[in-house]
Amino acid sequence: MKYRKHNNPAPQTHPSAFSAVPSYHRVLVKHGLIEKTLSLPDAYKVFLKVGADPEVQKPRRKVEHGNKMKHVPALYLATAMALQGMTKQKLESLKLRIEEKRA
Repeated sequence: MKYRKHNNPAPQTHPSAFSAVPSYHRVLVKHGLIEKTLSLPDAYKVFLKVGADPEVQKPRRKVEHGNKMKHVPALYLATAMALQGMTKQKLESLKLRIEEKRA
């Protein structure tokens, strides 16, 4: 008689406190556009400014028409993918433009 293997769930690799942070905050921190200590409302305002930037909207339009947007908010995923495709120079210039709008 053969015994079946029980599939145990993988241990959680991320601390639970990190999971509580919204995805827009993680995206901005990952790309160096904000500091990790920035408050969530301020981070959301920055995220909206980043999403409205013309340099981010160009590559984002290509992503928004894909059909894998069913379960993930399209704005977050499309902006994250657009930022991921940008070079470090473009990210630095975006950071400068965002800081100018903040002041």
